[in-house]
Amino acid sequence: MTDKPFAESAERNGVPILNVLQDEFSQSTHVLEIGSGTGQHAARFAAAMRHLQWQTSDLDENHVGIIAWVNAAGLENLLLPLAVDVREADLPAQSFDAVYSANTAHIMSLAAVEKMFALVGGVLADDGVFCLYGPFRIGGEFNTPSNAAFHESLRSRDPEMGIRHLESLDELGEEHGLTRTRLYAMPANNHIAVWRKGRP
Repeated sequence: MTDKPFAESAERNGVPILNVLQDEFSQSTHVLEIGSGTGQHAARFAAAMRHLQWQTSDLDENHVGIIAWVNAAGLENLLLPLAVDVREADLPAQSFDAVYSANTAHIMSLAAVEKMFALVGGVLADDGVFCLYGPFRIGGEFNTPSNAAFHESLRSRDPEMGIRHLESLDELGEEHGLTRTRLYAMPANNHIAVWRKGRP
């Protein structure tokens, strides 16, 4: 039996994120998670929101761990992962009414972030919701010195990575029919940004 991968950060932030998603996804039925990572969030959130069919996805190399969490959870509404690389993914149009992604935008290249927003805009049905968790720069500023230092550490590893400007993400959203409706402050200097498809 495969041991389930475990991320301490996913354990810590699971409840605060769930509190937001239970509100934002209350009217949703099919959610796509982009970058399911260890699979911890998917297992927790699918168990707490049984009205949702939770579709995991990630790069192929992360599937073994996600599958271990899915199998251990034994939930009918938690689905085995799709192979999704946002840079080249082609999923059916309007096939989900919710999309969730956590801690992805700052470890992707900007080109990949642009592709992710294009993917989200394509797969979401009208009035569908996209919740993106992670650190953001707002008004051009980091919200804490630790996030500024984190940004520099990301850039030192790969100059394509880095904490994104929320306003730039809003512009990407607008290009693909998404309008930001809410921004939630979260623990550990993070936020959840929420966009809706087709909202004025």
